[in-house]
Amino acid sequence: MRGGPGFAGRVEKMLKVLSRAMAVILIGLAFPAAGADVAVRGELIVVDGRPFVARGAAGERRLDLLKQLGATAVRTYGNETAAVLDEAGRLGLKVIAGFWLEHPRRGFDYGNAAQVAAQNAALERFVRAHKDHPALLLWGLGNEVEAELADDAVVWPAIEAAARLVKAIDPRHPTMSVIAEAGNGKVAKLMRQAPSIDVLGVNSYGPALPSLAARVREQGWRGPLLVTELGPLGQWQAGNTPWGAAIEPSSTEKAVLLRRYLGALMPATQGQLVFYWGQKQEVTPTWHSLLLPGGEWTGTAEAMAAAWGGTTPGGNRAPRIRKLAFTAGDSRPAGSPARAELAADDPDGDALAAEWVVMAESTDLRKAGDAESVPRSFPGAVLGGGPAGVTVAGLAPGRYRLFLTLRDGRGAAATANLPFELR
Repeated sequence: MRGGPGFAGRVEKMLKVLSRAMAVILIGLAFPAAGADVAVRGELIVVDGRPFVARGAAGERRLDLLKQLGATAVRTYGNETAAVLDEAGRLGLKVIAGFWLEHPRRGFDYGNAAQVAAQNAALERFVRAHKDHPALLLWGLGNEVEAELADDAVVWPAIEAAARLVKAIDPRHPTMSVIAEAGNGKVAKLMRQAPSIDVLGVNSYGPALPSLAARVREQGWRGPLLVTELGPLGQWQAGNTPWGAAIEPSSTEKAVLLRRYLGALMPATQGQLVFYWGQKQEVTPTWHSLLLPGGEWTGTAEAMAAAWGGTTPGGNRAPRIRKLAFTAGDSRPAGSPARAELAADDPDGDALAAEWVVMAESTDLRKAGDAESVPRSFPGAVLGGGPAGVTVAGLAPGRYRLFLTLRDGRGAAATANLPFELR
C-alpha cells in the first residue's frame, strides 16, 4: 500500500519516536530504577513514607523460605551482597548491605594512611555499585569493629569517617554501625564520636536480650535500634562440662528460647535479625546454624514464623527432641562403649530418620566469630545407631561430641549433641 502526501515524513518522525522509546527501555534495563526512599524519623525507619520493621536473619541462603516465615529483611556482611540484593529484590525483601570494616584486633591499623585509603576506596566502590538497587534498605558499616580491644578509642572516629563517606555518595539510605553488646558505654561513645550514624545495630544473645533495648536507651540513643545478630544462647553464656566443653542446647530447646526472646524484643526494637541463616562452624557446626547443609530447617524457623506471622512450608513442624543422654555418664574409661538414648517425636506423625556422627571436640576456638575449622569425624565409632539411640565404641582416649540429626523427610529436622570424654 502506498502512502499519500507527507507519508515519508510521518514515517521518519515515527521512527525517531520509536528509536527514543527503545533507548529509554535499554537504559532502564541496564540501570534499574533507583531504590525506595529510606529515612529515619525518631526511632522509626521509614520506607517510602511508611514505618518499616526489619524482621529476618543474617545470611544468604534460602531467602525464599525466610520470606515465607514472615521476614522483611536480610543482613549481609560484604562480598555476598550483590547476589543477595538481586534475590531479595525478586522476593520483596529489603537488604541491610554490610561492608566489612577491618578490625584492629586482626592487625588493621587505623593510623596507617595507606591502609585506611585502600579501605575507603573499596567502600566507595561498594556504595556506588549498590546505592540504586531497589532492595537496598541501609548501609551496615562494620561488624563489632570494637570487639576484643583494651582501648577502642581509635574505632569510633573511623566509623564516623566511613559514615560521612557513604552519606556524601548516597544521601538516600541511612547508615548503621554494629557493635557487640551495649556494655562499657559503647553506645554513648558511638553517639559522641560518630554522629553520622543514623541506625544502631547491636549483636546480642541469650539472657541479655530482654534488657537490651532498655540498656541502649539508658545511654541516650533515640534513633532506630536493630538487633543485628540474635540467638537463643551464645557459647560464652552456656554451661560447661568439668573439662570445659560448652553444652549446646538442642534445636528444640533453642526454638523455645527464641520464641521467648523475639516476644520480648519485638515491641522494643525496630528490627530483629536472627543469626545465622545458613551454616557456620563455631564451637560446633550446629550451634549458630539455622539451616542444615542440605537446607533443612529446625524448630527455630517455627519460632520465627510464629513471631512474624508467617508459615513453614506446608505448615510442617520440625521433630522434637525430648531427651538425649548417655546412660552411664559423659566421662568414662577408654575402651568402654558408651550408650546414648534418645526420646523424640514428630508433631505431625512423620517417620523420623536418625543420623549419628562422632566428632573430636573442637580446639580451634576463635573470638568474635572468626572462622574456625571443622573438627575431625570418626564414622567407625557409631554402632547400631537408630531413632532410639546409639552405641559409641572404638575411640582412643580424648574428648569428643556425639551429634544427632533427625529428619522428617519433608524438609524439617532437629539437632542435638553430647560432649563426652574417654579417659
